[in-house]
Amino acid sequence: MRRLAARGAAGDAGEVAAPAAGGSDSAQARSPSPWRLIDLGAIWNTGVFLPAAAWNGASSGVERRRLNEAKKLSSVQKVQLKRLKVTRPRGLGNREWGRVPRMARQPAPPWVHAAFLLCLLSLGGAIEIPMDPSIQNELTQPPTITKQSVKDHIVDPRDNILIECEAKGNPAPSFHWTRNSRFFNIAKDPRVSMRRRSGTLVIDFRSGGRPEEYEGEYQCFARNKFGTALSNRIRLQVSKSPLWPKENLDPVVVQEGAPLTLQCNPPPGLPSPVIFWMSSSMEPIAQDKRVSQGHNGDLYFSNVMLQDMQTDYSCNARFHFTHTIQQKNPFTLKVLTNHPYNDSSLRNHPDMYSARGVAERTPSFMYPQGTASSQMVLRGMDLLLECIASGVPTPDIAWYKKGGDLPSDKAKFENFNKALRITNVSEEDSGEYFCLASNKMGSIRHTISVRVKAAPYWLDEPKNLILAPGEDGRLVCRANGNPKPTVQWMVNGEPLQSAPPNPNREVAGDTIIFRDTQISSRAVYQCNTSNEHGYLLANAFVSVLDVPPRMLSPRNQLIRVILYNRTRLDCPFFGSPIPTLRWFKNGQGSNLDGGNYHVYENGSLEIKMIRKEDQGIYTCVATNILGKAENQVRLEVKDPTRIYRMPEDQVAKRGTTVQLECRVKHDPSLKLTVSWLKDDEPLYIGNRMKKEDDSLTIFGVAERDQGSYTCVASTELDQDLAKAYLTVLADQATPTNRLAALPKGRPDRPRDLELTDLAERSVRLTWIPGDDNNSPITDYVVQFEEDQFQPGVWHDHSKYPGSVNSAVLRLSPYVNYQFRVIAINEVGSSHPSLPSERYRTSGAPPESNPGDVKGEGTRKNNMEITWTPMNATSAFGPNLRYIVKWRRRETREAWNNVTVWGSRYVVGQTPVYVPYEIRVQAENDFGKGPEPESVIGYSGEDLPSAPRRFRVRQPNLETINLEWDHPEHPNGIMLGYTLKYVAFNGTKVGKQIVENFSPNQTKFVVQRTDPVSRYRFTLSARTQVGSGEAVTEESPAPPNEATPTAAPPTLPPTTVGATGAVSSTDATAIAATTEATTVPIVPTVAPTTIATTTVATTTTTTAATTTTTTESPPTTTSGTKIHESAYTNNQADIATQGWFIGLMCAIALLVLILLIVCFIKRSRGGKYPVREKKDVPLGPEDPKEEDGSFDYSDEDNKPLQGSQTSLDGTIKQQESDDSLVDYGEGGEGQFNEDGSFIGQYTVKKDKDETEGNESSEATSPVNAIYSLA
Repeated sequence: MRRLAARGAAGDAGEVAAPAAGGSDSAQARSPSPWRLIDLGAIWNTGVFLPAAAWNGASSGVERRRLNEAKKLSSVQKVQLKRLKVTRPRGLGNREWGRVPRMARQPAPPWVHAAFLLCLLSLGGAIEIPMDPSIQNELTQPPTITKQSVKDHIVDPRDNILIECEAKGNPAPSFHWTRNSRFFNIAKDPRVSMRRRSGTLVIDFRSGGRPEEYEGEYQCFARNKFGTALSNRIRLQVSKSPLWPKENLDPVVVQEGAPLTLQCNPPPGLPSPVIFWMSSSMEPIAQDKRVSQGHNGDLYFSNVMLQDMQTDYSCNARFHFTHTIQQKNPFTLKVLTNHPYNDSSLRNHPDMYSARGVAERTPSFMYPQGTASSQMVLRGMDLLLECIASGVPTPDIAWYKKGGDLPSDKAKFENFNKALRITNVSEEDSGEYFCLASNKMGSIRHTISVRVKAAPYWLDEPKNLILAPGEDGRLVCRANGNPKPTVQWMVNGEPLQSAPPNPNREVAGDTIIFRDTQISSRAVYQCNTSNEHGYLLANAFVSVLDVPPRMLSPRNQLIRVILYNRTRLDCPFFGSPIPTLRWFKNGQGSNLDGGNYHVYENGSLEIKMIRKEDQGIYTCVATNILGKAENQVRLEVKDPTRIYRMPEDQVAKRGTTVQLECRVKHDPSLKLTVSWLKDDEPLYIGNRMKKEDDSLTIFGVAERDQGSYTCVASTELDQDLAKAYLTVLADQATPTNRLAALPKGRPDRPRDLELTDLAERSVRLTWIPGDDNNSPITDYVVQFEEDQFQPGVWHDHSKYPGSVNSAVLRLSPYVNYQFRVIAINEVGSSHPSLPSERYRTSGAPPESNPGDVKGEGTRKNNMEITWTPMNATSAFGPNLRYIVKWRRRETREAWNNVTVWGSRYVVGQTPVYVPYEIRVQAENDFGKGPEPESVIGYSGEDLPSAPRRFRVRQPNLETINLEWDHPEHPNGIMLGYTLKYVAFNGTKVGKQIVENFSPNQTKFVVQRTDPVSRYRFTLSARTQVGSGEAVTEESPAPPNEATPTAAPPTLPPTTVGATGAVSSTDATAIAATTEATTVPIVPTVAPTTIATTTVATTTTTTAATTTTTTESPPTTTSGTKIHESAYTNNQADIATQGWFIGLMCAIALLVLILLIVCFIKRSRGGKYPVREKKDVPLGPEDPKEEDGSFDYSDEDNKPLQGSQTSLDGTIKQQESDDSLVDYGEGGEGQFNEDGSFIGQYTVKKDKDETEGNESSEATSPVNAIYSLA
């Protein structure tokens, strides 16, 4: 079941009531008609304007169809509004007609005719003085020709001759005529007279005379003291209808199948007669593609057949003015044939010619002759091209244009395709056309070259010019034609060259310029433009007026309008100089223009959407230098008429009773009329029907009652319609579910979207559901599009159940909405409906601010503030922009602010990674949004400083413990730490291992796989910029390395150079300093191995360049030297306690004595190697000389023979570089006879050990013992 509903307007958005003295303020209700003729002479009787629709729909749970009559009217109004928007004439305030008015039924007051005529004349381009009698009697005006005869004036010789010439002016003009460019003295000819108060000539022949004596060229002159106006040159001709010359026509003998032309040659008439062919018995000659009449009047036979001689042929000429027909003597046709019997069954048979023995032949042209011809036509006329061909069988004709297509909108074929007519020819229609005649024997063609010429036509016709004293103006006369026309100016009928000179006038070709115009400049100017094909003559006067403002409409009008409609308040006025018009409401001092108001150039005030608060008194004030005038209009706002309970589709059995509801809500101050239509025709209420205010009841339903019923609720200002369909079933018929067996499909698109109840923040959208295609509609999705931020992009607005076809939509401020609807059923979604009309809401300050505000640095010295821009539904007004504020957190400094139109702003010259408070506030032309919340952002990050207090401990030979503290200056968000370490033994270096730690991790344990090798650790912190400065430490020396000969109790700190990994984007040197800790050397005992002990030092690392972090040993690209560091510890350790040091010294002394005894017993031959310390002076290249640190080592501290401790299988004990040769004084080592070694020990600095940058663990007991030894 589908319900159909419609809304419309009986009147318009507003009705203008006549003044109190003049009659009723209401109009009679009349039947709805969306398209009405307009009585232009009485358009202003009550000034009723037709409205756009603006009413609520019916209940939301009802499907219905709206046929919005008012919406149709609204579209008409829009077209008229565009056509009637004209520039206000100089010194004249004219009305703009934006509504379609109702036809008047009563005579209109004089001011109405004056105002409307003023508007029409303005639309036509002529500027006229208002027709108000009081103004007409006071204002002077040069003459203006208002009516004249046509240029080629042909008259009937049986009637009196009438040559029209009407003009107006103030004072009234006088008239005189010229004939053939000479003065025509009317008083001397008793047959000629002039009508009273007119220049129209009447030539009377009732008393005799020949009309031909008065043929010639006439011109009318209308003159008063301000100038002279001229009519066109009127060529008077008397119609002629000469008799046909007497002639005897012999029979025409022709062979069957041959072509034939019967010539008409009518006598020349004025105008040319209409030609047609008939038989002598007055029967018309049947024509087809074989036999037809040409444009010249001749009758053409493409081929003659035997049946053509069954009748005779007479040419007839009908003359227009005399209404007579003259007949030429008939032609008798004799056909020679080989088959004298005419078989009618063969007529129009395809084999007709062969059956009659007629030889077939190729086409040939009968008209025009030859293969090419030319034709000239004037612009704006009709072009007629004709091709008539002979041949057997009868040829077919086709038309073509070279280099293009025939103009389909102007071209049509006539006379069985033998003629091509192109209407309203323009220059684009020139070119070559050809006709192609063809039959089965062949084809030929004829080419016609068409040239389009043009009599003069206006491009810019001069207009009357009304000026105030001292003003400037111009008259423009531009015309075109082919050939190009010449322009001649005249003033008061005389050539401009012979007129008295005027210093305020300047002629520049087709333009006359007036400067500082004075009263003496009044005159009538003529522009004559001509070429060989014709001429144009135009009059335009220059009038200088000095008039204070005047109102042209009555005072205190009453205008009633429908709520939420668009209406216009008119205020026609006149004055010179041009008055300025302003509008005020309720006596307020502010001018109404902008926002919901718009003032047009002619002074009309448009209210875009009427609201209740718009009701009141509006005053228009016209002002110029001579004074001012004002008028008032009272505006009343009425509620719309709407049907809130509509009739529903019903199915009823014959004989039952049916009730159709129609409940209406309307403005109580308006008279409501409810009527019914059946099948769109007025319903006759018989005795079986009962009409009430809110329903229609039909008793004893019959089959003739089936159809559509429309309820029409109307007032003086608007109307609403609702439609339902009644189906009547026979007694035996029972409804069946016919939908069950039908295939299902997606619903059709909704249609006829309508916006009503237009409010500031809401609107009602109503639509007509499409066919559900046998699957009920479950949902409707309403989408919207706006044309400012994302034009062409549709967004979902809301969703409604399938039983709804009207919904109130919540809207955001300052959005130009357009809506569409999508229907959904179980099969799928429909195509979107066609968009609705656009509706723009009024603006307001933003109610929210942009989201996702962030502050992040893109460089170390800036902070980029970004946010998600607001969309069209949250902008709330034009020129949306953002106020960005920032300041450093936890400071009391003033807020910095800037206004931004985009979605980002970069703050420069910021410290590295400093927190900021950030606020972003939306603002538009209506104001600012709410105060925003602060967001914490950070300036740009940089490389972090080195981790603090990096400690390497070796609690046993299997593990190494690493600990560190966070960097003192993170310079950003810590992403973690990078640890690189490598095992080395002397000059041998293993593969580098890389470990990455989380930012919270500060400890790491390394499991040793080789107790002999040492480890070098490089630790750096990471931010998103990259890895920062690195700190490098080495693990304590393993027991297989050399033992120093002596150890000082304390050592000053040493400086160690380190290479820090730097970011690839900022490879600059970075300085870092680690804490210094001095650790004393404590002797201890180790049972198996002897190792070298190094002193604890303070490491001061200076990162110079980038260190390669691959699986190969790290290399440094700078010359930075790395000093050995055994152990670094800032915490209290047992090795630093005094009692522990003393105990260890005693133990070390005891162990030393035992070792000496052991060595003596093991020596052969009683000879033992002599160990002797030799102080080696430090070279200038040794960095330890600079900082006061020393290194001690034992040259013969070698592992026992056969011990082979390896590091990654590459470094072995036998490969130690502690060679005895290194301790000699340049020569080979010496041995005694028993093989014992006799040599000198010397202190050697291991190069490999000096290149590290490690801090050592606490000295082990074994290392301490060997240090004391």
